[in-house]
Amino acid sequence: MTDRRIVDSHHHVWDLAVRPQPWITGPALRPLARSFSVADLVPEARAAGVVASVVVQTVCVPEETPELLALAARGGLVAGVVGWTDLTAPDVADAIAALRELPGGDRLVGIRHQVQEEPDPAWLLRPDVRRGLLAVAAAGLAYDLVVTAGQLPAAARAAAGLPGVAFVLDHLGKPPIAAGEPEPWAADVRRLAALPNTVCKLSGMVTEAAPAWEVDDLRPYADTVLDAFGPQRLLFGSDWPVCTLRAGYAEVVLTAERLVEGLSPAEQDAILYGNAVRVYGLRPP
Repeated sequence: MTDRRIVDSHHHVWDLAVRPQPWITGPALRPLARSFSVADLVPEARAAGVVASVVVQTVCVPEETPELLALAARGGLVAGVVGWTDLTAPDVADAIAALRELPGGDRLVGIRHQVQEEPDPAWLLRPDVRRGLLAVAAAGLAYDLVVTAGQLPAAARAAAGLPGVAFVLDHLGKPPIAAGEPEPWAADVRRLAALPNTVCKLSGMVTEAAPAWEVDDLRPYADTVLDAFGPQRLLFGSDWPVCTLRAGYAEVVLTAERLVEGLSPAEQDAILYGNAVRVYGLRPP
């Protein structure tokens, strides 16, 4: 067990008895085709030194976020929720306000949409989406960006045009780690990082890597975002249980620690704990 205090800023839960996860398709994702609960995660998280977590939406349906808020309301590991609401809806501000009134609504810290699944590469730049993003910011919430590497230019344009919105890039923008070809991802992620209203999660790397990955395969990509965003704008996330396709929870935490071990103790603490608390306004135990 590590003696660090760690916040896991990105994990998921789902119960297939409640609703399907349509994105879990094909043999490669078959190990994820079962239910995963907070109770499953807690012992692994505690053993790894994780004192609090942020649970993140997986499907774009209105019923999921109230369920995640209810989990957070119970206390324990989950200190924050990144939920979903329809950003394009005319009443998006009212919908966010309604979520805040639910049990656990004070744990709502962000909103996310599955932009990676949108066929329109400029979806983030649509006027109705822009209006929704402004409503997210007006509610004091962050907006998590789950985009493919090819969608990073549009994400940068959206962030540049909305300087009052706090954008959190999930999974480094999904660089092609397995292919070993950092460009044009590296240039595009640097353009996003040049904007002061952006931060990045050090998450999701193992599932973008080849099955027989090693830490050194990840290091050039981690070093790129560390250089671009700096240690005060990076936050650790496990992406559990998706990460289990490539590594166990303890290995993901240890890998993150190894990727930042060259930094000062204060910088390491910022990435592994403090930045998530600040960015999401968490109240960890």
